[in-house]
Amino acid sequence: MQFLAEIKSVRDEMNIAEKAANGFFGRLIEPRVLLLLAKVSNFLAGQNIQAYVVGGFIRDGLLGRATADIDIAVAGDSLEIAHGVATALGGKYILLDEVNRIGRVILASKEAPATSQQWELDFSPIRGSIEQDLAQRDFTIDAMAIELNQLAKGHPDIQIIDPFNGRGDLQRGVIRVVTETAFQSDAARLLRGVRLAYELDFSIESKTEALIRRHSHLVSGVAGERVREELLRLLAIPGAKKLLPHLDELGLLMTIIPELAQEKGVGQPKEHSWDVFDHSLRMVVAADFLLRQGDWEYASEEALAAAPWSVELNQHFNLAVSSGSTRRLLLKVAALLHDIAKPETKAIDTSGRMRFLGHAKEGAAIVVSILERLRFSTKEIKLVETMVKHHLRPTQMSQNGLPSPRAMYRYFRDTGDAGVDILFLSLADHLATRGPHLKLAQWREHTHLVDYVLTKHFEPESLAAPPKLISGHDLINIFGLSPGPEIGELLEEMREAQASGELNTREEALAYIRQRLSGKAE
Repeated sequence: MQFLAEIKSVRDEMNIAEKAANGFFGRLIEPRVLLLLAKVSNFLAGQNIQAYVVGGFIRDGLLGRATADIDIAVAGDSLEIAHGVATALGGKYILLDEVNRIGRVILASKEAPATSQQWELDFSPIRGSIEQDLAQRDFTIDAMAIELNQLAKGHPDIQIIDPFNGRGDLQRGVIRVVTETAFQSDAARLLRGVRLAYELDFSIESKTEALIRRHSHLVSGVAGERVREELLRLLAIPGAKKLLPHLDELGLLMTIIPELAQEKGVGQPKEHSWDVFDHSLRMVVAADFLLRQGDWEYASEEALAAAPWSVELNQHFNLAVSSGSTRRLLLKVAALLHDIAKPETKAIDTSGRMRFLGHAKEGAAIVVSILERLRFSTKEIKLVETMVKHHLRPTQMSQNGLPSPRAMYRYFRDTGDAGVDILFLSLADHLATRGPHLKLAQWREHTHLVDYVLTKHFEPESLAAPPKLISGHDLINIFGLSPGPEIGELLEEMREAQASGELNTREEALAYIRQRLSGKAE
């Protein structure tokens, strides 16, 4: 690790380990960070409030990682203080955890790291002295503190308070709890520990991992907002194919989403390589592969090259949906949950064929329930619901050859702004179904269909939104129709005909409507 090499170099030069490490951290503080910390420090000093920067900001600074998250421990009412900071700095205040008195301040800034468009400052109360407070924190690598005014003033010899040798565990690459009661104090730490291990490529110390298994059931009592945040941050880790199986092995995955338990052992037709549960876990890995963020051990570079990708698609999947979520992350949520209703819809027909009739529609309803429980936003829920409900549609657009313009119009009409995402969900489904038995010829047919639909969709005059030729007012004024459902039906018929190339001008559209009305009159 680069951090270890630089720390060693400073130690060799100065031969004083403590001073070397502290001086190294001081050199990492960037001007944009100092400016932000100075603003917060000045406000708190004006209120005579003692404050320390704690946890992840120090850890990431020592590792040389950019971060937009800063945890601040304050002597006083942390929620009231956070609200005051938000008001003073023109930010947004969010009550993150009332029980543990954690308030968040979100500050939009062009100066935030490239990985984020905003700063997130989490304020929590100091419990006792700062050393006593650190003793109540989760992991040793987060149980470090620095006085805020030292950072804000750019003090040359910043003193890192490190009573549990967090820097030592950073050097060893180990996630270790501060105390055995850490998870009982705050069960969200169970998820956080696993996330940190995968984000940092660290190992979880054996006693800590045993504690996670023992207390995994406690996650069910964590506020949905916090579980949502941890789940999204876990799914944001690229190429972590062992992550979800590890969460399951620790007992955490089923505690978060107990509905997944019924998928285990549910067999599928012979073209499937795995049961429903393992297929669902691998769907997330396949989605990462298609999004160019991970590997798929069962496909070659040739198979990846056949899958569509472009600057426009990369921008599409990077679009923010709600705080902390992007289309990229929500595609992976949909991948994990897309077959959630298969166990309850499984049946064997008279020919002996295994069927899962209605599982997409039933699954969409279950997904809504799950995401509402985890406090996802309405916009997030709608997007994932639509993806799950229509995840079979891409391969149903055409039985032979490429889909017609009318079929593509209907697809994007029904799927709305989730249409592009569903196409990629369909490709991930293909990979996670065939697994090691992937046939390149069939894969190319599927990717060609998706690429064709995407190309048509991104054309200037997209099939999803053909230019308006006539309006409802035209039907009322020209044809004397009364406002009502008939107008909407006629306009929809006209748009379908327009999408199929039957209509191109306003005159043709009016003639089409005139003919339709004439036919109804007869």
